[in-house]
Amino acid sequence: MPKKTLKQLMPSPAHLKRIKGLHLFGDWLHQPNLWHINRYSASMAFFVGLFVAFMPIPGQSLLAAAMAFWLSCNLPLAVALVFITNPLTIAPMFFIAYKVGALIIDAPVQAIDFELSFAWLSNGLSTVWKPFLLGCLVCGLSAGSLGYFAVSMLWRWQVVHKWRQRKQRRSGTTRSS
Repeated sequence: MPKKTLKQLMPSPAHLKRIKGLHLFGDWLHQPNLWHINRYSASMAFFVGLFVAFMPIPGQSLLAAAMAFWLSCNLPLAVALVFITNPLTIAPMFFIAYKVGALIIDAPVQAIDFELSFAWLSNGLSTVWKPFLLGCLVCGLSAGSLGYFAVSMLWRWQVVHKWRQRKQRRSGTTRSS
């Protein structure tokens, strides 16, 4: 992973200490793993962010932050990944989740005539909530797991690659001496 790039994008712990509103969290916010980028913290942050992105709830960022505290993973990365769910992507993501859930429980996929009103939420959602929530859970776990393993494997590959490069440089300088 581009560790240097991620470090440049993240706010420093000193900067966060100066933000008055964050004093509510006390010392919790200053745990080193919440800000440090290593293989575990980045991989787990990808799991948390991608999992929570599929949860159909308001306040996804708060849930991602709470899970990052609980799992002691990189907080900014986990919260930033939640924003893959945005006004452009939310409809296709949730429709795919609904179709996955319907496929799992062998329910017919209904044409959803969505309307943002209380009447639709009370009547229309009642017919699709089971496959929708199951699909969101399955898609969230799948995307999160895929993100976790992809980042972990890429991180490991990069470490091995750099180690081999250093070894080649060292052996090259010893031979020419």
